[in-house]
Amino acid sequence: MFRKFSENDLEDRPQARQTLRRIAVLALLLSRPIATYAQPPQASSATQETSPSPASQAPDPHDAMDQESTRLQLRGFADVQFRASNERGTPSTFSIGQLDLFITSRLASDLSLVSEVVFEADDENRYTLDVERLLLQFSPSDYFNIGVGRYHTAIGFYNNAYHHGAWFQTALGRPQLFKFEDDGGILPIHGVGVTARGRIPSGKLGLRWIGEIANGRRYGDAEAVQVVQDDSSNKAVNVGFLLRPEWVPGLQSGLSVYRDKPASRSGRVNQSIIAAHLVYQSGAFEQLNEVVFIRNTPTGEARTSTTTGIYTQVSRRFGRLSPYIRYEHLDVPPDDPLFGNLGGVSGPSIGVRYDFRDLAALKIQWDRFTRRPGATDAINAVTAQVAFTF
Repeated sequence: MFRKFSENDLEDRPQARQTLRRIAVLALLLSRPIATYAQPPQASSATQETSPSPASQAPDPHDAMDQESTRLQLRGFADVQFRASNERGTPSTFSIGQLDLFITSRLASDLSLVSEVVFEADDENRYTLDVERLLLQFSPSDYFNIGVGRYHTAIGFYNNAYHHGAWFQTALGRPQLFKFEDDGGILPIHGVGVTARGRIPSGKLGLRWIGEIANGRRYGDAEAVQVVQDDSSNKAVNVGFLLRPEWVPGLQSGLSVYRDKPASRSGRVNQSIIAAHLVYQSGAFEQLNEVVFIRNTPTGEARTSTTTGIYTQVSRRFGRLSPYIRYEHLDVPPDDPLFGNLGGVSGPSIGVRYDFRDLAALKIQWDRFTRRPGATDAINAVTAQVAFTF
């Protein structure tokens, strides 16, 4: 009923030869990789290395997308947790944290894209989608790198080192000072505009500079991050310097100054944010120290309110186990024109992180916070979290 083809059959049947050629071409196309998964991005890294696409091989943009050297890389981060506390009116609950899709692409040897698309549920259990980062970066040299889009502002260390994936952070959550705008944070965590940085010729001192200009942040009920339309022609400016001495690997210190004129209920406010940090991260030991001063002066007035935020965090890894402790203090004056009604908070957090798999970690943390003004009892909370990447 069936017989085996021979070479003579193929010679006599051009249609059979053409069919086999098509099958071979299809098999070759299917064997080509469509995309590759990168290793998890480093906490302080915004891009990932991929092979450049030579211009001589891709004169047409559509041809360039067909080259294996241009790849869209996708990683996911998520967490699930359970929290119980003695805070009045707050029941214990299971909750799903942010679902963070981290996307990178190398468009050329000196041009790359980084993006974070986050799915997150609000207080009414409804999911929302936010493009938390969308940054096109041009990096012609170590001394000058520039990016345009939406990014995490370089205020202090934590905000630029840890983004939306809870799996990266040693602790269960962010310090009160660096909470996201949607969670009641008081800092301009995100910016929409231009961010630039680079090395400063300084030998083994490892000096670096930072410069940013962006739409300012809004306070109150409106959307904090002004993605499309700024409410003022005045732009927020942030400048900073970093020191990473080569003789102490893992040590970093920095200072940044941020200026803006956000709106309050009574008018514009001259805002200055001064942030300083001293950080040491070795293979097993971590110590983070930061202090931030926020000075708000209503336009045309002499009075100035100063909010002080500080935290210190220490952890030590023993194999897959990383115990840690963090103490934080946030003092907001009641007469602050932007967020005086928030009051202050201070207290310790003690926890342990267990990396039970390479890409998944269990964190258990106890918090004891005292809120001001008006609080008579401290708030105690215990939270367990499973954070993972995929």
